[in-house]
Amino acid sequence: MKFIFNTFLSLSFCLLFGAITSFDLVESKIYICKGKYSKKYHYSEKCRGLSNCKSSIEKVTLKDAKNIGRSLCGWED
Repeated sequence: MKFIFNTFLSLSFCLLFGAITSFDLVESKIYICKGKYSKKYHYSEKCRGLSNCKSSIEKVTLKDAKNIGRSLCGWED
């Protein structure tokens, strides 16, 4: 019985930790170029992929960037 309880406790901890980590990733801030044809997001404001941005650079959540169709910049793979 103790083995089952310990296994359940360990599994619950892993699931909880995974959910918290996933939530933090989605809520983390990333950078996008607000240009008309921009399609990527960047983890760093100094990313090489943002060097050609002719309009403003905005800090948004990863969730928001994905909702507007952005994908990860090729320089940050």
